[in-house]
Amino acid sequence: MTTAPKDKIIILPDDGLRRKSQRISQITPEVKKIIDDMKAATLDWEASRPHEVGVALAAIQIDQSLRIIIVRNNFDNKDDKSFSVFINPEIVKKEGVLEEDFEGCLSVKDVYGKVPRYPKIRLRALDEEGRPIRVRAGGFLARVLQHEVDHLQGMVFVDHIENKPEAFYKLNNEGKLVPYEYDKVAYLFR
Repeated sequence: MTTAPKDKIIILPDDGLRRKSQRISQITPEVKKIIDDMKAATLDWEASRPHEVGVALAAIQIDQSLRIIIVRNNFDNKDDKSFSVFINPEIVKKEGVLEEDFEGCLSVKDVYGKVPRYPKIRLRALDEEGRPIRVRAGGFLARVLQHEVDHLQGMVFVDHIENKPEAFYKLNNEGKLVPYEYDKVAYLFR
């Protein structure tokens, strides 16, 4: 029996998510295969979730401790299944005042929380062909990039949440966020 691509995604409390990812020195066919696996896992996960979009994934989320993230090119269109690839991404500048907003994660099953992030960032990385790229991002894209770069450091969004008892939400059957009892998510914390 073959495993569905989404089943490669590891979820908390799996300690694999707490590992730091290694820099990539050469973009090999194996690295490109991991990128393809990341895209397949994200899209397969999304296909199983009627009210959610798979917007991004870090390689560590499929148990590959390499500094790779993928980010969907169009968050608002589920029909656009294309992604940008960032290898060895580094946030080189954070701008503005921290803003709280909801985040979820493919590796944190059915849980959302309000996370403080910078509204603007600058990031540098390599693309899938090894060419240097620089990105200025604001709003939701800045949030997504910060979230994914955290994964490369062994951090998950719940690590940023301070007001734990009142900070968690889940989607109801209509796709609306509703409060989630802390005792049901306490297992997420180290």
